[in-house]
Amino acid sequence: MNPFECEFESDALAAALQSRFPERVDADLRAHVAGCAICSDVVAIAGAVDDAREELRERAVVPDSGRVWWLAQVRARREAAEAAGRPITAAQIIAFACAVGVLGACFGATSTRFQSALGWIASSVAAIDAKAVLVSAMGMLVQHGALFLAMAVVFFLVSTAVYLAVGRD
Repeated sequence: MNPFECEFESDALAAALQSRFPERVDADLRAHVAGCAICSDVVAIAGAVDDAREELRERAVVPDSGRVWWLAQVRARREAAEAAGRPITAAQIIAFACAVGVLGACFGATSTRFQSALGWIASSVAAIDAKAVLVSAMGMLVQHGALFLAMAVVFFLVSTAVYLAVGRD
C-alpha cells in the first residue's frame, strides 16, 4: 500500500514555492524528492503553479493610481447625486399626483356635463336595469365621445409621465 503523506512533504513544498528547489536545497532533500512519489508530485505541481503565477503577474495590466482615484471620485459623486435625488423624485411624484387630483376636483366641481354624468351613473346604479343602462351608456358615449377621449388621453399621459419619472432611477 502506498502512503498518502510524507514527513518531508512540507519541506519540499516550501522549497518549491520559495524557488529554492533543486539548486539551493541540501542533497538529502534532493535525494528524497527523487525517490518519493508524493514529494516529486508536490514539487512538480508547486513549480507549475509558481510559474503560472509569475506569468500572470507579468501580463497583469494595472492602471495608474491617478486614473483609479479619478474614477472612484466620479463614481462617488454619481452615487451621492442618485441618493440625493431619490427623495426629490418621490416628492415630485406626490406633488404631481396631488396636482392631478386638484385638477380633477376642480373639473368635477365646475363641469355641468360631468355633474350630469355623475348623476346619471348614480341613477343608473339605483335602477339596475342592465339593458337600459347599456343603451344609455352607449348614447352618452356617442354624445360625449370627445370628452371620454380627452379623459383617456390625459390618463395615458399621466401614467406615462409617472412611469418615466420613476424609471430614471
